[in-house]
Amino acid sequence: MKQLLLDFPSQSPTLANFVPGENGELLYQLRELAAGRSKERMVYLWGEAGCGRTHLLRACAEEAHGIYVSCGSASTFDCESGFVAVDDAGALNEAGQIALFHLYNRLKEAGGALLVSGDAPPARMGLREDLATRLGWGLVYQVRSLLDEEKRSALSAHAKAMGFEISVEVVDYLMHHIRRDLHTLMKMLDALDEFSREAKRPITIPLLKEVIERMKCA
Repeated sequence: MKQLLLDFPSQSPTLANFVPGENGELLYQLRELAAGRSKERMVYLWGEAGCGRTHLLRACAEEAHGIYVSCGSASTFDCESGFVAVDDAGALNEAGQIALFHLYNRLKEAGGALLVSGDAPPARMGLREDLATRLGWGLVYQVRSLLDEEKRSALSAHAKAMGFEISVEVVDYLMHHIRRDLHTLMKMLDALDEFSREAKRPITIPLLKEVIERMKCA
């Protein structure tokens, strides 16, 4: 059960499997950016934890054949790619911020594309003023979290795509007893389906309670 719940492989992030909600315009702009059709080559995304920023950055980097960098593990940006996605800029130290500043200038001069994310707009990130200014020069979008009803619809659609039905009651119980970001909910639904098939039991609230309890004890 521990392997099933904690290490269950998640669906690879793509722009196609991102549930847009109120982010339709943003998703269109990112498709254009990743395809090399956008005139604006510098884009900054911000939003609360769980809103889908990392999904979007990974998806864009993959579709553009570029590079994804998590700032939690980076202080330099030694890359030759013409498309770089830099996640969680707020985690950068002073050296990392200087490196991102130079990366911005290098990509701008070369006609490359830079996609950066943070948990607040550039001016409120506590970054170096020169870096915050440049990040604010391009397109700046807030990634809006899905409403609960949108999450319910996404979970039901995902279940149907996987070949099973899930009741409204199970969806509601799921949303009220684990983390509510869609990534976690989707992984839990996949794990629940896997456990249901292995145990040869239907997906019900008692089964879901058992899975959640086992996860807590793992």
